[in-house]
Amino acid sequence: MLFDVTRSKLAEIFGEDRLATLPAAAFPPATADAEGARLLQTVGVPTGTFWLREPDEDSGRLPLVQDVVDVEDFEDVSEDAGAWPVIGWLLNAHVALEPGSGKVHAFDADEETVRELHTDVSSLIQVTFRLQRLLEEFTFSGDEEADFERLEGEVERIRHETSSIDPIPFQDDETLWSVVGEEIAAGQRFEGSSPGGRSLHG
Repeated sequence: MLFDVTRSKLAEIFGEDRLATLPAAAFPPATADAEGARLLQTVGVPTGTFWLREPDEDSGRLPLVQDVVDVEDFEDVSEDAGAWPVIGWLLNAHVALEPGSGKVHAFDADEETVRELHTDVSSLIQVTFRLQRLLEEFTFSGDEEADFERLEGEVERIRHETSSIDPIPFQDDETLWSVVGEEIAAGQRFEGSSPGGRSLHG
């Protein structure tokens, strides 16, 4: 694991009811014991910015990449990508776990592109945790210019500290997480129930 992520650390901030997990049975049998799959079963991801897929009601399984996109439409994709479980959704992309390497990939069906999103699932959990925590805890003082400068600085700090360990999530301005970071820095994505949301939305 690149990042030390624990359920207790996440639960301390968000509470148990805000952590989404996936059951072992949702993964293909050969994948359920992979490190990334185990993290999604035991640690989980805070809800809000990134959404875990719900397993199919009938089979109890996650969809595979080949179930949600036409893999042949994607260039430079691994031959076995069709069999990867789709673990979540971010912006307009299906997020899939590559069991062998542990990497996380984003499949954009509209653009017919696939990009690495994270080196491993611990990185996915860490980035989601830090951005979601910022959305929950950031407060606006009333000095709009200073507040947005401070908010932008917080997003940049998350980007910088993540990139020093896993450069993939924020490797350029086009990555999904870079787009999410820009939206947060612009004052978007704040829920009305958060301190920042109440300041922005009244």
